[in-house]
Amino acid sequence: MRIKEKVAIVTGAASGIGRATAQELVNQGVKGIALVDLNAEALETLSAEINEAAGKDVSIPCAGDVTDEIFRAQVFDQATDRYGIVQITVPAAGIFRDRLAVKIERDSGAANIYPAEVFRQVLEVNLIHPVYWAMEMIARIAVERNRQGLKKWRAEENVQGTVIFIGSVSSQGNRGQVSYASTKAGLEGAASTLMKEAMFHGVRTGVIHPGFVDTPLLQGMPDGYVEQNILPDTQLGRLIRPDEIADAICFMIRNSAVSGQLWADAGWHPAAA
Repeated sequence: MRIKEKVAIVTGAASGIGRATAQELVNQGVKGIALVDLNAEALETLSAEINEAAGKDVSIPCAGDVTDEIFRAQVFDQATDRYGIVQITVPAAGIFRDRLAVKIERDSGAANIYPAEVFRQVLEVNLIHPVYWAMEMIARIAVERNRQGLKKWRAEENVQGTVIFIGSVSSQGNRGQVSYASTKAGLEGAASTLMKEAMFHGVRTGVIHPGFVDTPLLQGMPDGYVEQNILPDTQLGRLIRPDEIADAICFMIRNSAVSGQLWADAGWHPAAA
């Protein structure tokens, strides 16, 4: 699927993988892109930089909560009204709230179980949000095709849309990441299911599984964790750059023969228990 002249939405666009992906999509010629994040100031700055470099109005900042259904619809409406129907979605917003699933309190000896409300928060952002932003795009493409009297998609029509989910090497399981790993593993099942259903409308889905990427998200790691536990077992000997993941995401969008999952882990995998 060609990226040039398509309309895209990227969530988590203010920093990290989302920001790098948005910039690379612009570099590869999207007609328009909606930048989505909670950080309104960072979005405004990024959008201004993109538009100035492009010499035209190619991006719009959309600040809000990605788990809000009304906000999601508004973003798609705004992007469609400005540029046309959305055909590329990369729901990159994500969080982690790491700790052991069960801890024993030193003083009391009582079990401290991972809080359910925290698990639900990670679930909302990392799993439910990307799946529903994907389904929003699929639904709008399906409605437009139906309006045109088109039924089951045919290969000669070319791919109508692509969604790339942001998984993680932690989807295989990783100590201290019971909520994060669960959501990233869940994306695999969601992507496989949507691929089987959405190809009726000409929409592909895939998952990229990054390893440890040099993003603000890593700032939540304990001091020395990356140096002691990640880099020694990474073939590259360094963290992955966001632009390397963005390049891989755009490859997955462009090459319609690529399906399923792509591992961009720099050779690092979670250690066996």
